[in-house]
Amino acid sequence: MNISINPRSMITSPQLKNISLLIMKKILRLFFLLFVVTVICFILMKFAPIDPIEAYIGGEQASLPPEQIEHLREYWGHNDGFTIRYVKWMRGMLSGDMGASMIYNQPVKDVILEKFSASLLLMGSAWAISGVLGFTLGIIGALNKGKLIDRIVKLYCLTLASAPIFWIGILLLTVFSVQLGWLPIGLSAPIHSTISDASWGDKIYHLILPTLTLSLTGVASIALHTRQKFIDVLDSDYVLFAKARGESKLLILRRHGLKNIMLPAITLQFASIAELFGGSTLAEGIFSYPGLGNAVVEAGIKADLPLLVGITIFAAAFVFTGNLIANLLYALIDPRIREGQENVY
Repeated sequence: MNISINPRSMITSPQLKNISLLIMKKILRLFFLLFVVTVICFILMKFAPIDPIEAYIGGEQASLPPEQIEHLREYWGHNDGFTIRYVKWMRGMLSGDMGASMIYNQPVKDVILEKFSASLLLMGSAWAISGVLGFTLGIIGALNKGKLIDRIVKLYCLTLASAPIFWIGILLLTVFSVQLGWLPIGLSAPIHSTISDASWGDKIYHLILPTLTLSLTGVASIALHTRQKFIDVLDSDYVLFAKARGESKLLILRRHGLKNIMLPAITLQFASIAELFGGSTLAEGIFSYPGLGNAVVEAGIKADLPLLVGITIFAAAFVFTGNLIANLLYALIDPRIREGQENVY
């Protein structure tokens, strides 16, 4: 049996070098972005109307002597000026120390790792479900263009595309938790146990509603774009020729459709990481899910600057990694993109 290899699908040394240069340029842009983000966070918290020490001790009515309050200000560095605080924080950051959280009284990196483990399970489940479901619905709609099932898919996508995520979450919470009692109201584990002691069955049981909230709202863009792209493929000349030869719709999908609609779907799927990260903040707030979303809300309300800046940096790096993986996958799937990158340099 002879196996032929398309030389266009192989990555050459110049293309590999150009991809490496592209990665280096994006990493440099990430460092600049993180620098700007940290400066903006410090400036916003400087002019915020919230006193972090008062929020830490429980408000203005807290019964602490003034000398102890002053000691707390000195301990957390709030008596330092803006520039001094930023320089101290940057020195610690460059040495791997992101500071300590006032809310949790733990190192920021430990809080982020603990909270992200819960958020990753939520975002990963919603990301996978929304991608698979959106891609499938887009194909079904295109194969049945103009029929009832196609109109149902479009109505579903357009409705969810205009629906706020918090409204979807509250609706699911009201129906499945309050009225029917099928699913828990919130949290990531039963009330009588911690998340580390809970079984995987309990974790998945508490994960159903937050995952549905995120995945249902993330389906629309992928489904509508995949549908339109596949319709364009079905109307092309080479597909019309394939139909004339008697090929079925499923065979046309496998031979001609998937390779043309896969790349745009991957583009939208990885581009949705930033939106998914933001949506998880609302979903975690609705369902009291102990992830990064809840932590960043608490950090903002209580003016926990080290934790807020740490989560912001982590979120920017997380979104950057998703976009970078998407760019690398593009080059592996479509040789034309590698050739375009080679022409850029």
